[in-house]
Amino acid sequence: MRNRLLVVIVLLLFPLLGQAAGPEARPRVRDLGLQPGVLPPGKNDAITDVAGVRVGHRTLIRGEAVRTGVTAIVPHGGNLFQNKVPAAVWVGNGFGKAAGFLQVRELGNLETPIVLTNTLAVGTAVEALVGWTLEQPGNEQVRSVNAVVGETNDGYLNDIRGRHVTVADVRAALAAAAAGPVEEGSVGAGTGTMAFGWKGGIGTSSRLLPRSLGGWTVGALVQTNFGGVLSLDGVPVGKKLGRYPFQDAIEKDRGDGSCMIVLATDAPLSSRNLERLAQRAILGLARTGSFLSNGSGDFVIAFSTRNLVPFEPKPLTRTVEEVHNDAMSPLFLAAVEAVEEAVYNSLLRAADITGAEGHKSEALPIDKLRELLREGRAPQQQRVQE
Repeated sequence: MRNRLLVVIVLLLFPLLGQAAGPEARPRVRDLGLQPGVLPPGKNDAITDVAGVRVGHRTLIRGEAVRTGVTAIVPHGGNLFQNKVPAAVWVGNGFGKAAGFLQVRELGNLETPIVLTNTLAVGTAVEALVGWTLEQPGNEQVRSVNAVVGETNDGYLNDIRGRHVTVADVRAALAAAAAGPVEEGSVGAGTGTMAFGWKGGIGTSSRLLPRSLGGWTVGALVQTNFGGVLSLDGVPVGKKLGRYPFQDAIEKDRGDGSCMIVLATDAPLSSRNLERLAQRAILGLARTGSFLSNGSGDFVIAFSTRNLVPFEPKPLTRTVEEVHNDAMSPLFLAAVEAVEEAVYNSLLRAADITGAEGHKSEALPIDKLRELLREGRAPQQQRVQE
């Protein structure tokens, strides 16, 4: 009798379980049997593979028009203002409204978490970060805070003019920041974004260097909301599926949009070499099919969790460990590969979204993608056999 009852319960719950598992069933790129690049990923294949780094989301899906959110990246678990991290920024194409970049470029360090959100919520995010920082124990005398905020415009799917992101939402993303696996796709700051004509979102990946090359980790997190001609594992997916800009003389799709890229590493890098690392992130973006259109805001923030910078240093000088220029190339490759894979994960993990004014963004079709990948591998396999 008990066994029959269990069977009935399972049969009744099965449809509900299937619905709940729907979005989670969408694969990451490695679930498709692909291994972008040559370097291995870290344990979670995420930016949080860099020890101490945490990520939190606040996803806003309300009614028929609110499709937005916040994503927070926290470099370490201590007081970030009192113990800043070396950092650098790089601008691929500057059509964007990022906040706090000038001071990072000037001083070479980061003193707040990085918050990603939508274009018209940058001011709210700055206000929230400033308030949050001032409240941290030990910051009672602080009178200046350089809040770092990045954005992309989710106005096609989201009622962006309604400015629905609040200070409480930013604080919720900060409070949710955690180590371990990172939720990807249509979440947080990627809730209402689009990429390559499909649903974009948040994606992440990491690369682990062998001990002979330093043994360091490089992690990337992206907020994808840009255009181009999607290429995946060398397969021209965008071209094959007919989704790419400038298909005819009156084509309205110009490949515009933006991408925020955050790089983290435990390699002891100066701000100068972090800037060089950030530059290479753009190459990872290009591998996926981006061409940094005129209307695209493509920004990179890179930081290291080593050689923390005290707010009020006592000695006039300091001695730190630093990677030689000649040892940077493996880190450059790691950044390129991690960004490339993070973009793929943002697309693959995203779900269909219908939002403001009935606008709909479809997720990249997995079944069609599998077919294209099989077709793309066939000639390679044939050449190997020959």
